[in-house]
Amino acid sequence: MSENTVIELSNISLSYENRQVLKGVNFKLRNGEFCYLIGPTGIGKSSILKMLYRDVEPDSGTVRVTDMPVNKLSMKQVPILRRKLGIVFQDFQLLQDRNVFENVAFALQVTGEKPKYIKQRVLEVLSMVGLSHRSKNMPGDLSGGEQQRVVIARALANEPRILLADEPTGNLDPKATKDIMEILKHINNRGTAVLMITHDYSIVKKYPYRTVRILDGKVQDLAWKGDKLVPVMPRA
Repeated sequence: MSENTVIELSNISLSYENRQVLKGVNFKLRNGEFCYLIGPTGIGKSSILKMLYRDVEPDSGTVRVTDMPVNKLSMKQVPILRRKLGIVFQDFQLLQDRNVFENVAFALQVTGEKPKYIKQRVLEVLSMVGLSHRSKNMPGDLSGGEQQRVVIARALANEPRILLADEPTGNLDPKATKDIMEILKHINNRGTAVLMITHDYSIVKKYPYRTVRILDGKVQDLAWKGDKLVPVMPRA
């Protein structure tokens, strides 16, 4: 794995309930790259993300994140792996009994950071997502778009090298979707690699980054040709 590669899947195979979902998947994400992962529901997109943060283990093959061989880690090493990743879910998964500040702070508290640093970092990431003025609000007081921005702030709290986003705009209206995409674009421009699952091809076209499709258990790079995404030659 080269220094410029932050994710590498090698010959990954995965089955669920006697159905093979992935077979011989090879994929690399480079440092600072933005990549969409597309394909029909149930094709294995979320499984790929789950393998990266060791929530699912492949039947065969090797998963690497930065310098860590993910599927060979001990359980004690998994928290170290997850601090290298920021994870954004479609359904927010915020703590409903804690305010915005406390939700973001929680990501730092579990890693043992000092209170002074936690306060500074939480205010910094809330500013990045435009929610400094909402720090004392409860999740139920926020719109869907605002809740997703809290999730992104929480994902950024530990300064991850990679942001994994599973349908981050799936439940949002067009304006909130635009706001989230602009935030992800800004995060990527600051050097964080982004791997994002989406079904929204209008996003893929409006924000043209590398696009990879899962098809027949394998991954395939695509590019726009007119109004269609067509296969391109595999990347080295």
